[in-house]
Amino acid sequence: MRMKLHHTPYVSRRISRDLANCSFVEIRRTKDEITDEIEKILDEDIENEYALDEKVSEILEGQEENIEFYNADYRQLFWLTKKRMANDFGVILNNEDRFSDIAHRILDYLWEEDYIHYTCSDNQVKNVIFASISEFLKGFEKADDAVMEKIKHYKRKLIPGTDEYDIVYHRLYEEELIKRGLM
Repeated sequence: MRMKLHHTPYVSRRISRDLANCSFVEIRRTKDEITDEIEKILDEDIENEYALDEKVSEILEGQEENIEFYNADYRQLFWLTKKRMANDFGVILNNEDRFSDIAHRILDYLWEEDYIHYTCSDNQVKNVIFASISEFLKGFEKADDAVMEKIKHYKRKLIPGTDEYDIVYHRLYEEELIKRGLM
């Protein structure tokens, strides 16, 4: 599953919590400081992919006449173009490889900036971070479905995109994540 910008606060809190609960990791800053830095790294990665998507869309819009003339599948062309340009934008398209790379970047940053210290191999700590990301994203869809179902049966009708909808969605979403042990 693809991580989105609204996931990053939750994922970063989960990673911070899991690192703080590790017996082999010593936390040297506050949990909130660690969470903020992790969120910045996750946001940067997602924004790189958004920039790639925008560039691919721009290229394909310039070739719209040819795409129509050859009756080409736009989604397939989008994917092939994105795949070809991914390295230029520093985007890894395979989720497992991508999450592993993100885990390495988070670990390197936290170690170099003295946010954490550990008494084991780098790989062990990286695996904690990787597992946090993977487990969160697996549980995300179920939590999101449950929240959407609750909002559908809300007494007053909420309009997606409004401030009220966003507040209710995030409150219910956090409750679901806590109930599922994802936060």
